[in-house]
Amino acid sequence: MKVSTKKMAVMAMLAAVSVLLVLIHIPFPPAPFLEYDPADIPILIGTFAYGPTAGIIITVVVSIIQGFTLSASSGIIGIVMHILATGSFALVAGLIYQRKKTRKSAILALGLGVITMTVMMVLMNLIFTPIFMGTPVETVAGMLLPIIIPFNLMKASINAVATLLLYKAVSRFIKEERPEISTKKVASIDTQVKKG
Repeated sequence: MKVSTKKMAVMAMLAAVSVLLVLIHIPFPPAPFLEYDPADIPILIGTFAYGPTAGIIITVVVSIIQGFTLSASSGIIGIVMHILATGSFALVAGLIYQRKKTRKSAILALGLGVITMTVMMVLMNLIFTPIFMGTPVETVAGMLLPIIIPFNLMKASINAVATLLLYKAVSRFIKEERPEISTKKVASIDTQVKKG
């Protein structure tokens, strides 16, 4: 991935916006200790604009900043879970959209990203939640269908839909312009050179 000054600046801006969006907390009614936040939207926009590698880089930066500031209570476990969850979403969605940049491809990419993130969160809750909260694995397993899976599907889906709606408008400002010389212009330049 070639990184220009503009791309680095935009990625830093998207990371900053993502960190700020964590301040928006909307409780999940069945389990108020789980809260929705739109912080993944800028990361997914960056993924679509610059590819999966950029999406993962932004994810890691945001996860570390959040992990040592706004979400410090979750410690290293929170950082790892965020990187794996959002990173898996960005990787899958970015790889699919990078191959074919159409609306249908974007919908497919985001849809599979939602499923990937949800599955990743199921695995991580089974592994990390018993360690972090001292809860038996059986208790966490019992929360999967009624709470953990619906919450993550809801959160990832809302962020996916928001990304789909916002990306086209935002992309014109963040994507680098690559002017191409038309065939006629090249022929004209070539003729002038020969005459000279």
